[in-house]
Amino acid sequence: MPVRKTILLSILICCLVACERDETDRPLTLQGIFIGDTEISLDGTITTDLPTDRSITLVFSAPVSEASADDNAIVLSTSSGDMVDNEQSFLPNYNTVVIFPSGILSSNTTYTLTLSDRLRGVNGEHFIQQQVSFKTAAKDLEIISIQFGGIDIGAASRITDVPLDLSLTINFSVPVNEGSLANAASVAGSDVSALNFSLSNNNQTVNINSSLPLRDLNKYQFTLSSSLSGSQGESFSGFSRIFYTTIDPTPDFPLISDEELLTKVQQQTFKYFWDFAHPVSGMARERNTSGNIITSGGSGFGIMALIVGIERNFITRQQGLDHMDKILDFLETADRFHGVWPHWIDGNTGDVIPFSANDNGGDLVETSFLIQGLLTFRQYLDGNIVAENSLIDRINALWETVEWDWYTREGQEVLYWHWSPDKLWTMNHQIKGYNEALITYFLAAGSPTHSIGASVYHEGWASNGGIVNNKNFYGTTLPLGYDFGGPLFFAHYSFLGLDPRTLQDTYANYWTQNVNHSLINHAYSEVNPKNFVGYSDANWGITASDNHQGYSAHSPTNDLGVITPTAALSSFPYTPDESMKALKFFYYTLGDRLWGPYGFYDAFNITEGWTANSYLAIDQGPIIVMIENHRTGLLWDLFMSAPEVQVAVDKLGFTR
Repeated sequence: MPVRKTILLSILICCLVACERDETDRPLTLQGIFIGDTEISLDGTITTDLPTDRSITLVFSAPVSEASADDNAIVLSTSSGDMVDNEQSFLPNYNTVVIFPSGILSSNTTYTLTLSDRLRGVNGEHFIQQQVSFKTAAKDLEIISIQFGGIDIGAASRITDVPLDLSLTINFSVPVNEGSLANAASVAGSDVSALNFSLSNNNQTVNINSSLPLRDLNKYQFTLSSSLSGSQGESFSGFSRIFYTTIDPTPDFPLISDEELLTKVQQQTFKYFWDFAHPVSGMARERNTSGNIITSGGSGFGIMALIVGIERNFITRQQGLDHMDKILDFLETADRFHGVWPHWIDGNTGDVIPFSANDNGGDLVETSFLIQGLLTFRQYLDGNIVAENSLIDRINALWETVEWDWYTREGQEVLYWHWSPDKLWTMNHQIKGYNEALITYFLAAGSPTHSIGASVYHEGWASNGGIVNNKNFYGTTLPLGYDFGGPLFFAHYSFLGLDPRTLQDTYANYWTQNVNHSLINHAYSEVNPKNFVGYSDANWGITASDNHQGYSAHSPTNDLGVITPTAALSSFPYTPDESMKALKFFYYTLGDRLWGPYGFYDAFNITEGWTANSYLAIDQGPIIVMIENHRTGLLWDLFMSAPEVQVAVDKLGFTR
């Protein structure tokens, strides 16, 4: 072979050998690690807040030998040295290895990925051992399920009937830091004792109990604040739910007979008109916080309650007569407007107190409630006794100076509610039925001095039959008025004296009207279409009263969750069984929450966790009077015995 060819061949062989040696000696390097879309630092810094449920992707400088990787050359472990089982997959170019841990990684945990020097490239490239560490994100501590008294509440809109021995079981997504429980958990509401805690299920289940029983039919709020944490520092966003306890059947007060209970309620309620009567005028204060503001209509109810007080021996007859003397002294000099008293009067001076900006004069409806009481008391008096006959004459003088006809506003076929010397007829409120003011038209028709004609009743009050309803509600026909009957006081105020038992005109039988109105009100509470807490066949009665927001004329079409005791109790003549259930519920079940110095407080709302601390004369008076009418018919008999009432019955076309 020529020397030149030999040299060239040698050079070629050397080049090939060199090239092969360069390829083998080139190192295999790690170019990147990704967990999900997040790239991991390779400079020794620990990358944090990484997801726990993503695969780990390794990108190399050259294709990796799968055989070398299978020899535990790629190991994932925790900081404590525990191995993490995984599967490895090679993408087609073998430059990329994907690691799939078996199950999700632990939260808030540091992991180390070790790549040993046994790892090789497919062409034998060597790898220098490398370790990379990263830390997973702290997972949120979440509630998986929660049970109140063994009942899983799920997505329940309202949690009711929770046992009084409070027991909560909460399952969490991760173990709970036991030390954070005491400050994070609380129950707000009355009579809450300390909470006890126990943990199970690797601290992922927390059981909470109250040291003492909760109060029945009460609103509470259970809260877990954001200070609660997981055992690995997992954060908690907080949790709060309102719940209501069940009924405790144990009576709050000693059991007594039904008759004793009725008497007790009458006597305690009577104290509002006796113990709390205005000291100067003897009249009834508007409410227990009214100071010198007395109410004309509520005082009429109180005058009728005086009769009950005498008959039930709460006071002596002489005490009652002396009290009436004081009231008449006041009424004879108090402000009147064409014989009509205002709604509110200063109990010291007799001066009108405006009920509203334009209502600073006579109030015909409130005056009719007052006259109803005065006439009933007049009929109770004995004209053969000089002192009592004097009271009769004084009552007649007041009654005969009420100018009912003036309030037709220059002879219109309707009565107007208000008039004042400076506002005149600005209130412009016609008295049209059906509402609480039937008694106003009766007295106006029966007045011996300022009466109205029958046409005012038929065209004004009855709107020529416009008051008729005759629709069916809960299987009961309502003869008159608004759908569902309106506030239940419509069945009470006019009928404290006006006896509906046999009263009928061309529009309705008034016993049927009031019974059916009461039954519909009861049925509405039992059906409870708005799902308020506590409504039942025993806890019912919707009418005008105070509420958690102020005051409103509550009814089935204006239901705020407020039960007012006067509604059911003043319906005793119409619904004796349903009203007795309500009375026992108010007295024995709600007990001292609702029972106070002047009988039952004005109203309550279990859904809102609210009970009034107020008393209103117009709500307390009908309780005493209508319970008495249920028991003896006393006030009905007295009022209906007045000859002026028979005049009105005949004039307006009633039968009785």
